[in-house]
Amino acid sequence: MVVVGRAGVFIVDTKAWREVAIDGDRITRGQEDVTDDIARLADLAYSTEAALADTGLAPGEVHAVAALAGQKRMHARVASVDDLVGHITKRGARLSASRVDEVLAAMLHHFPVIGDGGVALPQVVVPAPVLPREPDVLVTTIDTTEDELSDQLLDGVLEAPIEDWMAFLDPAQAKLVRRSFNGPARIRGAAGTGKTVVGLHRAAYLARATGGRVLFTTYISTLPKVLESLLERLAPDMVGRVDFMGVHAFASRLLKERGIAFRAPGREAQLAFDDAWNAIRASSPLRSSRFSRSYWEDEISHVIKGRGLTRFDEYADLARVGRKHALPLETRQAVWDLYEAYARGLRERRAHDWEDIVLLARDAARAVPLERYDAVIVDEAQDLSCAMVALVHQLVGDRTDGLTLIGDGQQTIYPGGYTLGEVGINLSGRGVVLDVNHRNTAEILEFAKEMVADDQFVDIEGVDGVGDAVSDVSRSGAAPTMTRFISRADHDRAMLDRLTEVLRLVGTGHGDVGILTATNRQADDVMEALARAGVPTVSLQQYAGRTSDAVRVGTVKRAKGLEFKQVLLAHVDPRLLDAAPADPSETERERRERGRRELYVGMTRARDGLWVGVRSGAARGR
Repeated sequence: MVVVGRAGVFIVDTKAWREVAIDGDRITRGQEDVTDDIARLADLAYSTEAALADTGLAPGEVHAVAALAGQKRMHARVASVDDLVGHITKRGARLSASRVDEVLAAMLHHFPVIGDGGVALPQVVVPAPVLPREPDVLVTTIDTTEDELSDQLLDGVLEAPIEDWMAFLDPAQAKLVRRSFNGPARIRGAAGTGKTVVGLHRAAYLARATGGRVLFTTYISTLPKVLESLLERLAPDMVGRVDFMGVHAFASRLLKERGIAFRAPGREAQLAFDDAWNAIRASSPLRSSRFSRSYWEDEISHVIKGRGLTRFDEYADLARVGRKHALPLETRQAVWDLYEAYARGLRERRAHDWEDIVLLARDAARAVPLERYDAVIVDEAQDLSCAMVALVHQLVGDRTDGLTLIGDGQQTIYPGGYTLGEVGINLSGRGVVLDVNHRNTAEILEFAKEMVADDQFVDIEGVDGVGDAVSDVSRSGAAPTMTRFISRADHDRAMLDRLTEVLRLVGTGHGDVGILTATNRQADDVMEALARAGVPTVSLQQYAGRTSDAVRVGTVKRAKGLEFKQVLLAHVDPRLLDAAPADPSETERERRERGRRELYVGMTRARDGLWVGVRSGAARGR
């Protein structure tokens, strides 16, 4: 039987078997091993996933169930007949009515009806609930009565539907989720093309297909808990099989598991750099007015320690991907001296910085491989360092479907950079570009692209890039609004007016609005202004992907990988929008370049509406 409904697609095979036993991954019927019979059912579901990819149905919405008549317990996907209805309906409303029609038409083509005519099936008509219902825990019994069967069906139909993207993708995305690569692969594309969505679906698919564990990691520490929450709704059967954690958290956990001593980065590391910097002579090239202390701090963190360089000759010949100002040998020697002084200070204080933690974890994984994951998916791969990519690559090597890198060089908002060649990763044509924007309206996308119109960068594949093109934008809407303000009071008043305006829109609640800033201090200022106005808020630092009627507030960095119906960019620095200075220092030039990319990232978080508040004197603080 093939069941198509709001809970998804179920291919059900009823077996009148007796003396059935399940031992590990083998199923026996008396003395006969019938595992292959069940495997053929799984193969049928696999081919059905492929057939439905053209409709955009996510592979996780196709299920194979063997229902054993006379059995009284359900084992994973082997159910008793009495449990069958509950097993199907407990998934709730995964598909809308129109999506069910699309899938049904595709299924009738894939599985032609035998005979001259189909069988007319009775339709269950369910009245709309007066109040929203909380999902109840489904309890199945051995003998299901007619009334209990009706209750189970109603529970499934009345569930609030999940977000459409959880069950349906663009056909190209649906095929990519299932695509097999014979080595490390990369998925890239401009903002709004669905890269993170594909990665999340692929994580669930690989966990399901391999029967093993998958690691989903990224640079942003707060994004993993959001994605984990989404997986609970997208693929509840895979919860516990996909580990979500930031790369720093993963490195720390690995060191603790291996019993390798380290100190969590803190003030001691900062003091070590203070001492090293203060010891530099005034005549040093590092004291040039064209550079700031932070420029050299980034040079050590991202360029030297981010690659795990241990000898000056390695640094002397380095291309320094991501940093556009060429450094003569004399300056590089001064940088290396600063690095060594900093390293000595750390050792004397028995302190570590985050780059040390990553390098220790990388070396630990090299010394004793971690045989835990069948696949690793890296989101926002362009934000990682060489050492971070080497660490995650060490976990799976070049095995088939082992490593999937997802990202967009245009959205690089951290200093430094790297190429996959430096890490020893060869994609060999295993790269896919997504080019249809499903998130933004055409008006928002065009507005945002102005921020990076002249931006050039070296992509992680080692080629000069100007950003991937978008072939199609499926939506249009109101033009973004940008206003300049002299005072903070005027800015905050206009921000609250805009919030009130968008909340009047049909289908837009507080939880659909994101107010994004460049710094944590600015985010705190926004939350204080909203609190005074009685507006409920949640900080992106604490946001875990749970639905709540509160405005999301945080930095653009914290918002990477997220999207909102309405975005308000607050306290924007006017220097990022004005004409560039004629002869900027390297610090100013790099800050402006990254700042405009950050604005691009923030703007492209918006689905339906965008407001930009530019405030004179807006400082880019902590």
